[in-house]
Amino acid sequence: MAYLLSPFSWIYGSIAGWRMGKKPRHISKVPVLCIGNFIAGGAGKTPTAIAIARAAKKKNFKPGFLTRGYGGGITTATFVDLDKHNSHDVGDEPLLLAENFLTVVSPDRVNGALMLETQNIDFIIMDDGFQNPSLNKDYSLVVVDARRGIGNGFAMPGGPLRASLGAQLAFASAVLVIGRSTGADKLIRAAARRAKPIYEAIIKPVEAGKWKGRKVLAFAGIADPIKFYNSLEEVGVEIVERRSFGDHHSLTSEEIEDILQLSRVKGLEIVTTSKDAARLRGIGRAQDELYQQAVVFEIELVFENERILESIIDETIRQAKLLRLNL
Repeated sequence: MAYLLSPFSWIYGSIAGWRMGKKPRHISKVPVLCIGNFIAGGAGKTPTAIAIARAAKKKNFKPGFLTRGYGGGITTATFVDLDKHNSHDVGDEPLLLAENFLTVVSPDRVNGALMLETQNIDFIIMDDGFQNPSLNKDYSLVVVDARRGIGNGFAMPGGPLRASLGAQLAFASAVLVIGRSTGADKLIRAAARRAKPIYEAIIKPVEAGKWKGRKVLAFAGIADPIKFYNSLEEVGVEIVERRSFGDHHSLTSEEIEDILQLSRVKGLEIVTTSKDAARLRGIGRAQDELYQQAVVFEIELVFENERILESIIDETIRQAKLLRLNL
């Protein structure tokens, strides 16, 4: 099927690559670091963005997040308010980001950056937007899942790439491989040939010891539910039942009742991801009930060398200064 769709993939990839090369409409007054990925679907951008923001704060910056708000209904630049907004308004990932630092959702990245600038933010972190050319990025860190890699290597619709790999690598400052597997080896070799820095990190559960021996019903509506299930089993969780849904899926009342009833009948704990939990808040009665009963499997991103975070931030600042000196 991928080969049958390859002409359309070539057209899509070529147009997307050409679009990435367009001159930015705006250069922010403050440094902009973009966390992106090569393919459609999750790769670990949000935990990466949070880890970098925390490192930036330690270096006495005031970081702020800028994100599109995928899945939300808000169409203008808006500050995320956890007391006011739900996932139908702003999407699920912005809710997680806003738990940590000031977050703006905006389909127009330029307007979002301008809004953050009004709040004395001095370090903007974009969660996604790598392929969007409207706002200048001083540094683009592209995140790759070590197991999934770049899939079959075709651009959409024949594969998962958002543009041809060569076009995207040209705009990447560095590549971050998350996990320990061989699925990203082809990409790593391609990045190495272009002399792109390659960093490594792993996703680790928070308080892993408390999970051993627990029998659960696990559900997830993320790009790669298998990764979530594997992480549970690696810390000793017995997954008796599992329910998988599409990425960013909003559970219906019937799906929620199925989960709640099955957990009661079989005496199972309900476990989900932080993103799925965020998607339940403030939506409706059934969603609130599931939100109250579900236990979140908390994770964190750990770099092979914590100094990598500092070097990424320092290089972003350096590139920002060089560009603005020449304006």
